Amino acid sequence: MIFISTMQLTRTLERGDFFCPTCESIQGYRLRSKRTFLTLYFIPTIPLSAPEPFIQCDHCKSPWDLSVLHIDERTHKKVRENQFRNEAIRSCVLMALEDEEITEPEIQSLLRISRVILNNPIEREELGRLCSVAMHSGIETQNYVMTVSKRWTMQQRLLAIQAMFLAASSGEKNISDAKVRQLGRMKDLLELTDTEFEAVIEDALLYAGV
Repeated sequence: MIFISTMQLTRTLERGDFFCPTCESIQGYRLRSKRTFLTLYFIPTIPLSAPEPFIQCDHCKSPWDLSVLHIDERTHKKVRENQFRNEAIRSCVLMALEDEEITEPEIQSLLRISRVILNNPIEREELGRLCSVAMHSGIETQNYVMTVSKRWTMQQRLLAIQAMFLAASSGEKNISDAKVRQLGRMKDLLELTDTEFEAVIEDALLYAGV
């Protein structure tokens, strides 16, 4: 009986140091290459694929494309900051839609929040797209924030809750019960103390015109 199967072999080509996006620090890495072979009696004989090089962090073991070697700490932080601002405006859109509708004053407020609070101005057309996606996706505000906020710093959490409060209160004399409940969930979800939450709301009131 002939035993034929396949086997994937991985070997290390070189070592070095790089900025690991997962560890968010300088770590050692291994440039590795994996390739699939046909085996005969468990012995690799014929290669079935081309070598596939990748970078592996020595600390967290995360695999990366070779392009990660061209990302330094400064670039990584800039990318993460842009990602946060995009996630924060989406959170604000979801907050504004808690009562299942969006008004012109809320639209204008969201545009100003993106510009003044988040320093990430968006066009009305892009805001319309975000609102349409949010309405049709059915994703709840707390579920979205729970997913994305795990990578937010404390400063980003405070900025996000401030922006969401302004989105919830824009164009309304009284915030709807749905939005009040959601803001309460945000405080707990973002692990803010009562003092931190109250301070953020007080600071947000300075932007009442937003």
